[in-house]
Amino acid sequence: MAQGMFTRLNRFLTRRTDHPIPKIATLIATSALLVVMINLDAAATPATRLAAGVRTGTFTSIQPGGPFAAFGPYHHNRGAAATTTTGVTAPGGVAVVTPIASPTLAGPTSAAPSGGAPAPSNNAPAPTTTTTGGTSGEASGSNPPTTTTSAPATTTTTAAPPTTTTTSAPAAPSTPYPIGTLDASAPSGYAPPAANAMAGYTQSYVTDFNGSSLPSGWYTYSGQPGGDPGSQWANSHVSVSGGLLTLNAFQDPAYGGEWVTGGLCQCDVARTYGAYFVRSRVTGAGPTQVELLWPANNTWPPEIDFSETSGGTGGSTASDIWAASGSSRSQVQSHVSIDMTAWHTWGVIWTPTTITYTVDGRVWGQVANSGSIPSIPMTLDIQQQTWCSSGYACPSAPQSMQVDWVAEYAPGA
Repeated sequence: MAQGMFTRLNRFLTRRTDHPIPKIATLIATSALLVVMINLDAAATPATRLAAGVRTGTFTSIQPGGPFAAFGPYHHNRGAAATTTTGVTAPGGVAVVTPIASPTLAGPTSAAPSGGAPAPSNNAPAPTTTTTGGTSGEASGSNPPTTTTSAPATTTTTAAPPTTTTTSAPAAPSTPYPIGTLDASAPSGYAPPAANAMAGYTQSYVTDFNGSSLPSGWYTYSGQPGGDPGSQWANSHVSVSGGLLTLNAFQDPAYGGEWVTGGLCQCDVARTYGAYFVRSRVTGAGPTQVELLWPANNTWPPEIDFSETSGGTGGSTASDIWAASGSSRSQVQSHVSIDMTAWHTWGVIWTPTTITYTVDGRVWGQVANSGSIPSIPMTLDIQQQTWCSSGYACPSAPQSMQVDWVAEYAPGA
């Protein structure tokens, strides 16, 4: 468009005319128009968002610009021009649609009483001997004395055996991948999985969000997501209390009553390949919730979303986005039908050859084309977002995303 404008302007300026004033006026107007066009083009270049560090001040990251500005700095929207596959086999990966029920927590078991009854105690009196003399008046010795021995009375007291009840913690369901350790005291019923929960992997990080502040290395989002002027992130919408990390979406008076949500990243921990597990739930429909891996250098793509809703509570989607060109992107998606208001353990196992998505210890999607798998350091991000200006994921009441714990594993025993 700009090139055509320059061509027409050149013709106008080189054309012979006896009236210089119209030419000068046109030149001024055209110059103003070009300035506006240049500014609009600049507005489409990569923007920045601020994620104020809870502990260390301000953290700045680059978000996609141009046609991808709507994808957001820490997640995309559903671009109409995207190459998307949902619930079908797609080039470069396998997408699976599988309803999965939440595992049932087994109750405690009681062992049978241990030990036998103690030996009975015998408190019977000693036998008594009674000697009876001869007949009165008769000489002594005329009748031999008789000895009568009475059978002793036997009294047996049997004490009741002590009752011993042993309560053992039930084992977690046997699953191919970690779900956690059954723990009735944990908010979600499961504590983080053990250090050796994944064969061939070493636990590299774990937190169950105890205390009242974020663990070191985590940073909250602050600012407006790219491409969505109706959305807002704020540090104050992330809290840690009662063993839970909570992201809160509500209409915040501090922002003119608009919907504000929470988001955070583990920005100090960047890895290439590994396994990530997050135990989480949402309180209800409204904002999206996303658990994802994002490039540590903030150059998008790639992106791996291992649990993302569109604002509903009936299922989740996983996405591997590995390329973008113009207004389209290359990605493969998987979808699972599941109750998002219940607690679930969401996982992603990222290797050079596969991306495997798990929920509650079982696989529900996989990408198996090495050409579409990221090979750069990435960080774990957890976020909410509203999309009211786009016509979906717009809450009607305050809602929260709750996280009980995060566990991560690095390749190598």
